[in-house]
Amino acid sequence: MDIKVLGPLSAETGGVSIVPTAGKPRQILALLAVYANQVLPVPTLMEEIWGSEMPRSALTTLQTYILQLRRRLTAALGPDALYGSKDVLVTRHGGYLLQVQPGAVDVHEYDRLVAEGRKAADEGDARSASRLYREALGLWRGPALVDVKVGPMLEIELVRLEESRLGVLERRIDAELMLGQHAELVSELTALTRRHPLHEGLHAQCMAALYRSGRQWQALEVYQALRGRLVDELGLEPSPRLQRLHQAVLSGDPALEFAHEQRRPVLDLFAA
Repeated sequence: MDIKVLGPLSAETGGVSIVPTAGKPRQILALLAVYANQVLPVPTLMEEIWGSEMPRSALTTLQTYILQLRRRLTAALGPDALYGSKDVLVTRHGGYLLQVQPGAVDVHEYDRLVAEGRKAADEGDARSASRLYREALGLWRGPALVDVKVGPMLEIELVRLEESRLGVLERRIDAELMLGQHAELVSELTALTRRHPLHEGLHAQCMAALYRSGRQWQALEVYQALRGRLVDELGLEPSPRLQRLHQAVLSGDPALEFAHEQRRPVLDLFAA
């Protein structure tokens, strides 16, 4: 089975889709997929669908949705399958489990690649970190579960994934700045700072990339634009680390120049 949640929901076995058209069964499938190979208790599934306003028929209706999903699985598996739908969508005491092979769900593969990328970065292997982070980010096909109505459980997971995606993007850029790819990153970082106008990390990376590309005045403009937004919208000054980075750009601090031995993120160079 091949399941994708990092974008529109997709679930296929033998090239045949098992994604239902009705909203609530889609929601159940999405939650089972995100937590594949883990038992989801019945109350958790019901809370995802109905929240705190469960109808009296909630348990019976949930069982109907599970039956519908199993019928779609049976049709996709075909008559010659070595196992049945109940072996894939398994009943466990008090809940249900979607049983799949390792790597079958894109979000699990994403998490694995991110963990490997972080390990490579911790070991000082910026090239491998960049490659692994790029592979992880390449699994995204748009906003996660964009075509699924989400309840409280899926909402928590979507928030986690969006925060992770931005963090991985930032770490990937850190790795590539360490590899001296500042000139190649300028246009991407310029776009990212516009998309995330209050994100200090991305602005710091943009300033470093511009400075190392011989565009000191533009690096200073990036800082001033961010500072103006922080003051106007939040009544805050930039963090001390970003202020120290700004001073380094002003003074032409040698610490800003690219060097292979600087295996640290930009803002970490100016930690107190």
